[in-house]
Amino acid sequence: MSKKEDYEKRAEALIEPIVAKNQFELVDVEYVKEGSNWFLRAFIDKPGGITVDDCELVSREFSDLLDKEDFIEDSYIMEVSSPGLGRQLKKDKDLKRSIGEEVEIKLYKGIKQMRKNKEVSVKEFSGFLTAFDESTVTIELEDESAMELQRKDIAMIRLAIPF
Repeated sequence: MSKKEDYEKRAEALIEPIVAKNQFELVDVEYVKEGSNWFLRAFIDKPGGITVDDCELVSREFSDLLDKEDFIEDSYIMEVSSPGLGRQLKKDKDLKRSIGEEVEIKLYKGIKQMRKNKEVSVKEFSGFLTAFDESTVTIELEDESAMELQRKDIAMIRLAIPF
């Protein structure tokens, strides 16, 4: 297990009881480097959406626990926030909740397809999430055909943002 994965797992174990106690959902925890700074981010949600006050409530308790446990060696910035409109779907529970919703999918490597009588490599797809299992995700495309994608090939899947 990498240091990043260890930090995320330990942070998730600390914040989960705080989130559950407040009847929120823990969407994700990530430990990432952006520029020269490390960030420990926790994304929380609830029906109707998360408020700034909700984030502050969780952040204060989480910060105290992080200070007490002190397991992250690097200097970092801790954030607690809503996953936002275009939230990524990382876990099975996210996919299950999103069945029937429109999603956008980006692949690590393009798939060869015919477009306007020309073979092109396509890395981005959108459609309605119809099914998933441990190895695949299935979406219904605009032409009502189904497309099954291997989960290992998916770089990112998120809810589509309606315009």
